[in-house]
Amino acid sequence: MADEKNPFPGENNTGHIWDDNIREMANPIPRWWMIGFWASIVWFVGYGILYPFIPLADDNTKGILGWTMIGEYQEGVAELDVVRTQFETQIEAMTLPEILADDGLSGYALASARVLFGDNCAGCHGAGGQGGPGFPVLADDDWLYGGTIETIKQTITNGRRGMMIAHGSTLSEAEIGTLAQHVVDLSQSRTSDSGAQLYRDKGCFGCHGADGKGLQILGSANLTDAIWRFNEADKVAGAAYTITHGVNDPRDAGTREAVMPAFGQRLKENDIKKLAIYVHKLGGGQ
Repeated sequence: MADEKNPFPGENNTGHIWDDNIREMANPIPRWWMIGFWASIVWFVGYGILYPFIPLADDNTKGILGWTMIGEYQEGVAELDVVRTQFETQIEAMTLPEILADDGLSGYALASARVLFGDNCAGCHGAGGQGGPGFPVLADDDWLYGGTIETIKQTITNGRRGMMIAHGSTLSEAEIGTLAQHVVDLSQSRTSDSGAQLYRDKGCFGCHGADGKGLQILGSANLTDAIWRFNEADKVAGAAYTITHGVNDPRDAGTREAVMPAFGQRLKENDIKKLAIYVHKLGGGQ
């Protein structure tokens, strides 16, 4: 556009003007932009030479470095296996108390067992060991068979199948009600003379102890705490059902089921050790 027709002469604009004062300037591209532009082209070409880049009919260019994503992944796994093997060898040769005393090894065992727990245990005991209907809580310090590290390992290896016989045919409905109320009272740190007397007369102390705290050698429940494996809203009714039908009593069709499967044939010895450490730490083992 001639300067006489340009309302902004001498401004180095292209003559393209909108709305009377918006115009397109004819300034050159900044040097920094041109440097970046040419550098990106050099990077583009260099990357295509060094790495897999251009797709072909059945494959792609390989690049002179021979790098592949799967190759890098395999190298990383190999490096991890070297470190992991060192820890696994030590765990295999050491006892559980020795592993617990070693901060590095116990830390590795906990990190490794988190995945094992999710794959093998969380389905019943919950992702955080919080338990579920009919399945024990592992995140507390209430242990049916004991919470020593060796006992936990034994439980994982061999499983558990305790039994409480059904008393529906040997006790009257009134007696079952009295005992159920007594169990609930014990869990709330109170008791009644009639309930305590019936508890003794019917031999409940033979499994649960004179004080109601259970016997770990039998795996019998501690009745004096507020931890309930079969936790119904109506605790008296729930306790009465357990007394009536028992636990794992094959003679009673309504018996409660409580079975811990054995993992000795499913998991490696090292994996069982790591799980034992994980559960021990999770629940404040003894």
